[in-house]
Amino acid sequence: MATPLTADRLLKALRDEGLTVIEHRSWRTNNRNHKGPWGPMHGVMIHHTVTSGTANSVELCYNGHSALPGPLCHGVIDKAGVVHLVGNGRTNHAGLGDGDVLRAVAAEAKTLPVDNEANTDGNRHFYGFECVNLGNGQDPWPAVQLEAIERAAATLCRAHGWSERSVIGHLEWQPGKIDPRGFTMASMRARVADRLEGEAPAKPPVTPPPAASTGAYTVKHGDTLTSIAAAHKTNPAELAKLNDLSDPNKLAVGQKLKVPAGSKPAPATKPAAVKYEPYPGASFFLNGNRPALGKKSPIFTAMGKRLVAVGCGRYAVGPGPQLGKADVNSYEAWQRKCGHTGTAAKWPPGKSTWDKLQVPKP
Repeated sequence: MATPLTADRLLKALRDEGLTVIEHRSWRTNNRNHKGPWGPMHGVMIHHTVTSGTANSVELCYNGHSALPGPLCHGVIDKAGVVHLVGNGRTNHAGLGDGDVLRAVAAEAKTLPVDNEANTDGNRHFYGFECVNLGNGQDPWPAVQLEAIERAAATLCRAHGWSERSVIGHLEWQPGKIDPRGFTMASMRARVADRLEGEAPAKPPVTPPPAASTGAYTVKHGDTLTSIAAAHKTNPAELAKLNDLSDPNKLAVGQKLKVPAGSKPAPATKPAAVKYEPYPGASFFLNGNRPALGKKSPIFTAMGKRLVAVGCGRYAVGPGPQLGKADVNSYEAWQRKCGHTGTAAKWPPGKSTWDKLQVPKP
């Protein structure tokens, strides 16, 4: 139970967690407060949009449609991991759900009851994030998008002193809903828990507002708004605002962008080497000729998170440090995705697919 964050506090908290945030139009006053109370808050609800493309998804969530007036959430998380704030206050995202679920979330219960009733106003008590995805089970979830969902949920948990148990999916709240589809909420809660167990994020340096006078930059092949912003000593949100970009993920080669006057692209530098877990050998994953089920290692947690990130997670719970059948099924799905078939796709992990997965060092 908590008082809703103000617009300023929400914006600051999201950016302090390391997220790129774009303020969409008049999001601070875009709400449904005239239709009912807003708060006290009990948790964060995750959805998928059933749409593709950032610009139209953000506009839809900001305005709503004839059957469901907007805003349809507080923030839209696009496939590049950018959060677009579209509402502040009561929004049409949760609808009526199960009161037993709300009580379990408020109590941060270890397990949620089955959502078999629609008798409680969820728009009053939950923050909502819509994540751009078709929700058909085929549309991939990029790693940066999953990380942004994790960060956004952790942001509100930190702000209110909640644990990961205050984060739920729409499918756990309202009977008949399937969102989010493509990853499990158990796996997302595990990610949020890991983030909350770490140190609080360091406060980023204050970025000065863009200069009144501007220079110009011509978009080249391979450029992204993030890379251009870094080269000109600003950030993607400010650059998007400076150029009035409705969809910061859509840049065209040859497009002219305004950049802070006097800034020069930083000289190219060799990227820092990313430290990945080296292939531990097939025997690490086996007990004789069988999977080493029950074996514990932080490597399995790191492996599982990467499998979820690349769309091969087959977890109902986890991933965690103890090797289980879900890990085996997930990795075999990854080996098939890499083009292997038959026995070549079976457990244990091979060196080529392990190197390609890029499991970070625990």
